[in-house]
Amino acid sequence: MRGMGSVDRTESFSVGVLLAAAGGMLDAYTYLCRGGVFANAETGNMVLLGIAVLEGRLPDALRYFVPVLAYSVGVMISVFAERALRGRGRLWKRLTLAAEGAVLALALAFPGETFDFLVCVLVSFVCALQVQCFRRLNGNTYATTMCTGNLRSGTERLALYFGTRDARDLAAAMEYYGIIAAFICGAVAGAGLSLYFGDFAVALALVPLSAAGVAVSAGGNGRKSAENV
Repeated sequence: MRGMGSVDRTESFSVGVLLAAAGGMLDAYTYLCRGGVFANAETGNMVLLGIAVLEGRLPDALRYFVPVLAYSVGVMISVFAERALRGRGRLWKRLTLAAEGAVLALALAFPGETFDFLVCVLVSFVCALQVQCFRRLNGNTYATTMCTGNLRSGTERLALYFGTRDARDLAAAMEYYGIIAAFICGAVAGAGLSLYFGDFAVALALVPLSAAGVAVSAGGNGRKSAENV
């Protein structure tokens, strides 16, 4: 069943677009400016980790492994925080975006290769908070910092639409593809500014994150989002 109740405005398409754009920017930034490590794409880091181990480059393997570990810790902390703040989900979302903004400001304060490892670990940590905290788009599950799952879900809903002609399936598919497009646009912008401004390009990601923070603060507390079963 794909019922549609009243959906929390913090789960709106506009918030999802802003967060996905920030996710794409951060992946491009850390990869190009912070030692070839992905902030969000932990699958990519795992592939690079495996290659480094095979080639005997253990220091590089550690450089890819620790962000994966930081990401895992971020997910765990987010789960614990959600339980502790049960019923105050909007507060946790605001705190998550504030923590992310603080880490990006810290990255601005510590440019240069000396701090690449620390910045990648911290960015991976707060990106995990984001992806764990913002998991629903108008009642449908999605991710703001990676696109493989969104691509699968969007294509599934599109295929369902071809069979059922249910407009809700088509609308959901288009939203998933819109999130993917936002992520790609963010990556393009992040890559372009990284080439021009280097380590300081991370300031760009503060723009969509700040806009998302405003939208989350303005969103309603109540929520009766649809559950896919």
